[in-house]
Amino acid sequence: MSLILYTRHGCHLCEDFEQELRRLQQEQPFDFAIRDVDARPEWRAAYNDRVPLLLAGDVEIARYFLDPQALRGYLTKHRMFP
Repeated sequence: MSLILYTRHGCHLCEDFEQELRRLQQEQPFDFAIRDVDARPEWRAAYNDRVPLLLAGDVEIARYFLDPQALRGYLTKHRMFP
């Protein structure tokens, strides 16, 4: 299972969220993919008003703002390291 960050172009919260994720990668390496919700109709329908949104499968890790402690806990619990 991998982490997926749903974002959209021009979203300042999304940009801040991604920067924070990348900072955390320096401390504890992990992989994540970025998906633009506007790239596919099904993503827009599901996540349009919920970006930025970080998911692991169907599990919501964070929405709008990243909680570094929650992410670290999730990564450790599920051993999601490259």
